[in-house]
Amino acid sequence: MSKRTEKAGTAGRFGARYGVVVRNRVRTIEANQKKSHECPVCHHTSVKRVSSGIWACKHCGAKYAAGAYSPDLKKATIGE
Repeated sequence: MSKRTEKAGTAGRFGARYGVVVRNRVRTIEANQKKSHECPVCHHTSVKRVSSGIWACKHCGAKYAAGAYSPDLKKATIGE
């Protein structure tokens, strides 16, 4: 894996390409996408992204569809 700086974060893989604004957007979106979120069913912070738009709780096993990059719970359709 390539070396990156703390400032660049996950967008360090782009190097000097695409401009600083685009790289900062990618960094914030990916940070939000990869962190654990609160489950709407059991309220534990254990929801991770399975694939684009699919989110699953590792605690209670609930799967639901929400946003592609963040689980916007206002629009989520919760199924078990």
